[in-house]
Amino acid sequence: MKEFVISEAKAETAVLVGLITGQQDEAKTKEYLDELEFLATTAGARTVKRFTQKVNGPSSVTYVGSGKLEEIRHYIKMCEDMDEPIGMVIFDDELTAKQIRNIEKELQVKILDRTSLILDIFAMRAQTAEAKAQVELAQHRYMLPRLQRLWTHLERQGGGSGGGGGKGTVGLRGPGETQLEMDRRIILHRITLLKQRLAEIDQQKTTQRKNRGRLIRVALVGYTNVGKSTLMNLLSKSDVFAENKLFATLDTTVRKVTIENLPFLLADTVGFIRKLPSDLVESFKSTLDEVREADLLVHVVDISHPDFEEQIRVVEQTLAELGCAETPSMVVFNKIDAYRWTPQDEDDLTMPTKENISLDDLKKTWMAKMQGDCLFISAKQKENIDELRSVLYNKVRELHVQKYPYNDFLYDIDIED
Repeated sequence: MKEFVISEAKAETAVLVGLITGQQDEAKTKEYLDELEFLATTAGARTVKRFTQKVNGPSSVTYVGSGKLEEIRHYIKMCEDMDEPIGMVIFDDELTAKQIRNIEKELQVKILDRTSLILDIFAMRAQTAEAKAQVELAQHRYMLPRLQRLWTHLERQGGGSGGGGGKGTVGLRGPGETQLEMDRRIILHRITLLKQRLAEIDQQKTTQRKNRGRLIRVALVGYTNVGKSTLMNLLSKSDVFAENKLFATLDTTVRKVTIENLPFLLADTVGFIRKLPSDLVESFKSTLDEVREADLLVHVVDISHPDFEEQIRVVEQTLAELGCAETPSMVVFNKIDAYRWTPQDEDDLTMPTKENISLDDLKKTWMAKMQGDCLFISAKQKENIDELRSVLYNKVRELHVQKYPYNDFLYDIDIED
């Protein structure tokens, strides 16, 4: 019998580029590039090289200096000569149309920035009509100010003066500019249609939320890939898609959860990330309504991540931008099973870092002041889940009595997801 061997498609290779500035030191740049590499992996690319440059700020012309750009170009040429071509160069910040045009001209490969990479991942992950419309809207908003670079090859064909040369005479426009205007009109029209479609979906969801009865709403929020979906599955006994990749969840999932005799609604929301494109926040406003309308926010944190405190700040800042800073909240530190630390040598007199602090000692730091608003669990290993259920029960019950003082807990209601 003949065997058929299916070979895996070779992943596209990528080079990452970041800056070290006065506001972003070398350690921070490394963390950002680590995350950028994770984003690239999620998108299906394989990172083979990183380039960093110490500067006061990004160059308005090429993001990095001419010398660093030449170094990157030389590396790409070397890889091409070795028959290992570089598929793309990904920059850790959002690039302008001018920067993209100049970099592409020099490097002659596909150029992406952090925003376009995130948008690409969102496009891959979008499943529902709402998520697809939100991603497309964000893509068009991103593309609109960058249209010019698509038609630079026609600029040289531009017409001269319109004849007569009078004061009110306008010069003839070249085909590049005409095509640019046509594309701009098409994109603006599409943006209008997408906004209308999302408004209709939002209206449907608003009606749906009103029909959910008098139930307290709890929303799981947090940085991307901290384990929200895994925790959602555990608490609601459902099967929400969970994967060890960034932005595994785009669509908000709502489930009815009952602890003892107390039912409430639990929502799993899209994860946040550093340098989250403003167009994405704007486009996903209807999805994030579950966060805005929540009575309780459960902020899930990956305590095993070396930079989890920075991730907490990013989430808190995003929540503040959404107008949720005053919403009652609690912090759940997840992945305690993955927390790693290295004891400091007795003769080492330097200040210990997070890597030298045990989990028990870490709990005695600023986290100790949070008291009942702070829990430590492992959703994967199901550690301390009973304690989490108990705390959730008490908090939801308290909120329920405040919001619906004359309403009984014992009722049944069907929730459409």
